[in-house]
Amino acid sequence: MCRDCPTTLARAAGAAVACLLVPARRGHPWTGWSFSAGWGSKERLNVTLVEPELVVEVGVGVARDAAGRWRHPARWHRARPDLSPPTSPA
Repeated sequence: MCRDCPTTLARAAGAAVACLLVPARRGHPWTGWSFSAGWGSKERLNVTLVEPELVVEVGVGVARDAAGRWRHPARWHRARPDLSPPTSPA
């Protein structure tokens, strides 16, 4: 999931990355949040919060909303377990 643009993964990508994720600990910053199924959608997604420890490569469009968030969902490329969040560009 992109920090600024939550989206779902294809089933194969989700299965491949699931073993690399760590369940959220108490006090996760997104506890209690809800996420929509798409831009302007009222449908809510069921999510499982995880610790923000896995770096992934994504593709994004250049469109941003007034708050600076990506307007379109990120496109999954691959997990990068060889990198850590502190050493990766935001």
